Amino acid sequence: MHKQKRNHFFRHYAKKCATATTILSLGLAVATITTVTTPQALAQESLPALGEGSSPWKVDVFYENATYFRGKDNTGNRVGLSKFRNTLQAEADKALSDGWAFHGIFRGTYDGVYQLNKDEYGKSAGGAVALESSALAGTPAHYLPFGQGVVNWTTAQGIGLPPSNTFGFNSTIPGGQVNPSTSPAAVANLPYNPNQGLHLLFDRWGNNPGGVQVAVPVRPCDVDNRGCTDFGGYGDKKRSELESPEFNSKLDFIREFYVKKNFNLDDGKQVFVKLGKQQVVWGRTDLFRVLDVINPVDYSRNNIYDELQDIRIPMWILQAEYRMGASDTFQDRNVSVVWNFDQFRPNNLGQCGTPNSILDAACVLRAFKSLWDNGGTIGNFASALPPGAPGNGPHLSTDFGPHTIGIRNVSLPDWSFKNTQLGIKWEGVTAGGFSFSLNGLTYRSQLPSLHMFNVGAVNPFIGTVVNTSDLIAFDLVYPRVSLIGGSADFQIPDANLAVRLEAALTHGEEFGNSAQASGYSKNRVFRSVIGLDRPTIIPWINEAEATLFSAQLFYQHIFDHELYDRPFGKIGMVDWENNFTGTLLIRASLMNARLNPQVVLARDFKAHAFAVAPSVSYRYSDNLSFNVGANFKFLADDKRLHFADQRDSGSFAPFGAYTDANGNTQTGPGAWGLSGLVPLGAFRAGPIGAAWREDEIQFSMKYKF
Repeated sequence: MHKQKRNHFFRHYAKKCATATTILSLGLAVATITTVTTPQALAQESLPALGEGSSPWKVDVFYENATYFRGKDNTGNRVGLSKFRNTLQAEADKALSDGWAFHGIFRGTYDGVYQLNKDEYGKSAGGAVALESSALAGTPAHYLPFGQGVVNWTTAQGIGLPPSNTFGFNSTIPGGQVNPSTSPAAVANLPYNPNQGLHLLFDRWGNNPGGVQVAVPVRPCDVDNRGCTDFGGYGDKKRSELESPEFNSKLDFIREFYVKKNFNLDDGKQVFVKLGKQQVVWGRTDLFRVLDVINPVDYSRNNIYDELQDIRIPMWILQAEYRMGASDTFQDRNVSVVWNFDQFRPNNLGQCGTPNSILDAACVLRAFKSLWDNGGTIGNFASALPPGAPGNGPHLSTDFGPHTIGIRNVSLPDWSFKNTQLGIKWEGVTAGGFSFSLNGLTYRSQLPSLHMFNVGAVNPFIGTVVNTSDLIAFDLVYPRVSLIGGSADFQIPDANLAVRLEAALTHGEEFGNSAQASGYSKNRVFRSVIGLDRPTIIPWINEAEATLFSAQLFYQHIFDHELYDRPFGKIGMVDWENNFTGTLLIRASLMNARLNPQVVLARDFKAHAFAVAPSVSYRYSDNLSFNVGANFKFLADDKRLHFADQRDSGSFAPFGAYTDANGNTQTGPGAWGLSGLVPLGAFRAGPIGAAWREDEIQFSMKYKF
């Protein structure tokens, strides 16, 4: 019996991995060449000259498999396989003529998780959902299926609203056709929006009782295109594109592709030029970024837990560095200019329904885009209190039609000179060994901003177009940001300590702000980090080789922060005014550095979130290594994360107004402060806390051909 099941699995695996044939075949071909020929022969016979230089090609080829498993989330579901990523990477270097040199890195990935675990991440992901209608507590209808909200076209018409009201959508008839003889004519020809392939937003946190509940499609976009749109290189991917993300129109399989040269000047100084697709690294930190913002980051690969060099998105960039050398007070001095002339790309936040969607932001975006395009049910939305009644009473699930709430447009900057990025850095090393830099950069924000709009808005209660603010409807934009900052590092020999410092002040970043009619505010932000590295001999671990202790403390402060108390919660800015995040790496070296156990600890102090990632790596040979590890996240209390959920952000009665204890009617954006985890509260958990219930066991193997 067990043998039959095992054989079935391998047959299934072989069938499902057929799409990886090209990548794996390429790897085997390269491996064969490198094992039967010398590097010189490979360079001479297999690669173009690219110049008249006599230097041979230097080529390294790597294969890596990463296999991860997850446990149960709060839905009671055991996730199972969360990654089966196979990566083939080739690195090539060649000295060209006239002092030029070429460097290239090419990477192809196939992740079989979308076929091997299709019930969780593939074509069968999600299912039917029911949303809470708290006003019906104690009745069998307390939870209602998606598409069957209490407030819909029929009930709205029954209380006197005109037939043109925008409540209700088609969730039952494929093709979007509704029979007017049996269904309300107002929902005829609306997009088909079935109760299938759905999750509840942030459902691993629980069902958010009493708070807003939103359904989100989770299947690949070639299976279910609801909520799929281009948010800047992510959010609209078919299964094949999720499996092999580098093979796209941006040619992301080209990780680096540049030429470089030193030009010697008559006065002994130099000008260094590097042109092509590359990563530009500013700063000296790990895990979180302060100055290192020239390249966007692909968080869909493994959230924040991969090395930055593996998840930065290379861009077409020109670097020019004027190397002035030593002076009376400096050992070295450089001035560099960086021009990122590539098409703008933001951070890749992943796609809802995939294993890695940082902060679940991609799910929020997909859910609200689907709401705008197709309509949908929102649990616990409409107040069930009589008009003028004080208090925070029960609420009813509500069916909204298309083009009422959600994300209307995504405004991605077109290529133009003004949309390119320009940076300058002055760096030096003092006579005493103090290294520092001063940095300036103008760029587009790599994170989106949501702007509420008020032109041509439809009042969902009366079905007419009005001009008003504070609707739960947005346009998504990427604002322009300016940055000034600096970094430094130095040694404290008596303490055997290396110190790393980094700081930046930005202007123009935008944050969600429910205290503003626009739904956002533009703020200055100060970020800094201090890092301490100390190798220490611990005899009971290893008397001959040091154990590395590396600690970092990140700080963020938002100027002109807004946060106000309302009768039922807080409104204003979701992000904390001040926050600290600390990390600690402890890495030991055993067996002549062949065996390396380590543990990484991370703490988000405001979110009360904590992560621990133990692992052991073993280098079997110069070409083959293994790593076994885990990643566990903890969240102390999600109640403190609750935030205004925007049920009361609209200017239309019964939203946006309440009667206080003195009998006075109060109005204004977010006036009630009705709170929950969805959609904003969960963002307060940060990238560590928001990944709660995503604990993993991890195995990886890397081979160099």
